[in-house]
Amino acid sequence: MAAIKKQEKVHTWFAGKVVRKDLTKLINGNAVVPTYVLEYLLGQYCATDDEVTINSGIESVRQIIADHYVNRDESQLVKSKIRSKGSYRVIDKVSVKLNEDKDQYEATFANLDIRNVPLSDEFIKKHQKLLTGGVWSIVNLEYFFSDEREAKPWIVESLKPIQISSIDMDEFLKARHNFTTEEWIDLLIHTIGLDPDEFSERSKLIQLTRLVPFVERNYNLIELGPKGTGKSHIFSELSPHGILLSGGEVTKAKLFVNNTTGNIGLVGYWDVVAYDEFAGRSKKPDRGLVDIMKNYMANKSFSRGTDMYTASASMAFVGNTDSSVEYMMLNSHLFDSLPDVYKDSAFLDRIHAYLPGWEVQKLRSEMFSSDFGFIVDYLAEVLKELRKQDFTQAFRPYFELSPSLTTRDRDSIAKTLSGLLKIIFPHGEFQMKDVQHLLEFAIEMRRRVKEQLIRIDSTFEKVHFSYQPVEGGTEVFVPLLEELNYPHAKTDRATSNGMRGSSTQEGLVGTMEEGDDFSNKDAHDEVALKEDHISIRDNQVGLSYEKLFAAYLEGATEINLDDPYVRKPYQFRNLLEFLKVVIDRKQPNDLINVHLTTYFSEGESQESRDRLEQIADGVAGESVHFTYEFDQFLHDRSIEMNNGWKVVLGRGLDIFQRTDGLFDIAELDQTRRKCKQCDITYVKL
Repeated sequence: MAAIKKQEKVHTWFAGKVVRKDLTKLINGNAVVPTYVLEYLLGQYCATDDEVTINSGIESVRQIIADHYVNRDESQLVKSKIRSKGSYRVIDKVSVKLNEDKDQYEATFANLDIRNVPLSDEFIKKHQKLLTGGVWSIVNLEYFFSDEREAKPWIVESLKPIQISSIDMDEFLKARHNFTTEEWIDLLIHTIGLDPDEFSERSKLIQLTRLVPFVERNYNLIELGPKGTGKSHIFSELSPHGILLSGGEVTKAKLFVNNTTGNIGLVGYWDVVAYDEFAGRSKKPDRGLVDIMKNYMANKSFSRGTDMYTASASMAFVGNTDSSVEYMMLNSHLFDSLPDVYKDSAFLDRIHAYLPGWEVQKLRSEMFSSDFGFIVDYLAEVLKELRKQDFTQAFRPYFELSPSLTTRDRDSIAKTLSGLLKIIFPHGEFQMKDVQHLLEFAIEMRRRVKEQLIRIDSTFEKVHFSYQPVEGGTEVFVPLLEELNYPHAKTDRATSNGMRGSSTQEGLVGTMEEGDDFSNKDAHDEVALKEDHISIRDNQVGLSYEKLFAAYLEGATEINLDDPYVRKPYQFRNLLEFLKVVIDRKQPNDLINVHLTTYFSEGESQESRDRLEQIADGVAGESVHFTYEFDQFLHDRSIEMNNGWKVVLGRGLDIFQRTDGLFDIAELDQTRRKCKQCDITYVKL
């Protein structure tokens, strides 16, 4: 019911600007049409939840593409068809320039390979975007040969853009007010083409950070991680304002200025220049290119010859890592997979954020969206408009950054925060807790850069990546998740200068003493029991029921588990794994009574009973008497024991994210599973 209401809300406030995200896969054919063009057409014919209309619309779009899209290798055939018929409709990318000598606009057709086609001023008045890089369009072209000198036989009879040619930002911002933050984030994740139900809150934020270069001018982002996580997809398919380059295709002339012709390069024409396959230690990039990039990334300017140029293009660098995070932290640094010429501390210091690509799950078929999201071209135009806004000072009324941070650190944090606020809160309405959440994330993304620089270059000094409320309060240190996951891999410098001693920084918020490492104790280490509160972060690893609960189960013979959500297969697995901890910790002569209070999904009462009976039978031979009851009004989640302890569970036993299935080693070892964000409190009764 909630999903239906969300769809109704999307259609109400963004009618004609959304499309079902699985439909592009249904458009067959060999036409290499960008996703944003296909989605525009689907938005015209399939912007509904009526299956009959959708099926009819898909056929219409498929036929339009088959009949009118111009493949480059068939351009001469299409020209001949236009000549023989006198006129013909084509789909092509059309760009327009003003010919000052003739005082007329002239069009270039990219795939049809015809140039200098006269174009009426009326088309420019209606579609000014034709002058800024070109627009995919349906064009009715006529052919009329004339003996007049320099006359072109091509005549544009009609032109209709099949990209978004204009947007109403006021309408967009007004519509944003009608969505909660969670609903808005999920709509954006659907727009990217992913199912938000498959991702944790932190994982969604990582996906949205990939959009920051599109919304923030002169922003420098790097993401390194395993293959198959969709690192380059956004830069190739989301927006007509970004270009994705292979790492080996970049030259000084192509990127900045061609000294021979004087023509400015890609940074002058694109909002985002992204480098695919950026990693690879065997690559030998041009040292001179790196030097120009350093200046541009720091100052928004570059020089070639005697002239100085400025541009606003953001840069994104994506590539694959060669080793595990733990291995890199123990043996080198997280930039280890880059070519040596890019391991230049001055170059790396210009990067505003390092996205942890190793936290992103490899994409599986069930992770793709089949729900409605924005037509990507519509979102691309919105993001381009939002580049004009500046939210870099948004945190100042609430928080102040550590004075030890360098100017580059502070600017990097502010730009990442600004970009995320524009994406999630474009209407400018957010609360202090919203700013705090995104500020911590922005600080972490910059800290990841700085910690590696300290490993690479001893001249970089340690600073406090922390903030403090303006109105007073405790200084909050922001940790790197990989340092929480692999504390044994932290260098002495990375843990010096007062960077420990805050339980918030350690990621387990509570009353742990400095040096405690609760999440990484051996399963049977003695733990001093005390009342405590810990916060587990999204994507944190290294935790298990053994580490979290075993010590508090010691001596208990009556255990009451309240968890309303033991109903899906993996939740029954969680229950069984909890019972295994009980069995492993019990004394040989003890009989343990475990009672579960839960509920079932609608229509699945008997299935739940059958599974719980199987579990009860399975543990009976281990001297554990397992019983259960159903309570439809149950909301609390806790473990209460007759040894005087109670554990309050924020998510019940459901603290782990989904694994990649049977052949994922995390399926066999809880400590290798990524966690969901939650709180756990230990209370002495």
